[in-house]
Amino acid sequence: MTRDLHLVRHGEATKDETRLTARGRRQSELLAERLRGIGFAAVHHGPLPRATETASIIAGVLRVPCRVEAAADDYVPHFVPGHDEFFDQFPESERTRGPALAHEAETRFARPGDGPVLVVTHSFLISWLVRDALDAPPERWLSLNHDNAALTVIRYTTGKSPALIRFNDSGHLSSL
Repeated sequence: MTRDLHLVRHGEATKDETRLTARGRRQSELLAERLRGIGFAAVHHGPLPRATETASIIAGVLRVPCRVEAAADDYVPHFVPGHDEFFDQFPESERTRGPALAHEAETRFARPGDGPVLVVTHSFLISWLVRDALDAPPERWLSLNHDNAALTVIRYTTGKSPALIRFNDSGHLSSL
């Protein structure tokens, strides 16, 4: 069994993060066009407005349902000792619930299965899953970054190590 996990960071959000900017909506539309024809059954997404709006735009173009997933939320997936100044900027709830949600995301999405899966999420979760696919140490997730509406694809095949197919690919946004 093989599954391609398509991970997308939400489109550009307003400063208060309550909605997408006009540019973020356009990024989402362009991404949706790029994803057309892959055959997703649904668009899984985190519950925050910027991910929800991005997922809604993509799902509308692809004509598939949206599914809210706590595991696709915005959180700190792993605490790295010695980086207290960085981690102190995040609410305690994001830091304490993050590892369990990251484990849920791995269990739910990052495994072999039938058909492709699309998850609209946030930079930290994408970084965590890429780090895992590369078999890198846990602290390496801190060194990865993702553009808005960029596409990362990880292939999971039974009996094989995960393969990073695309990372932070934003070629579909070249017309912006």
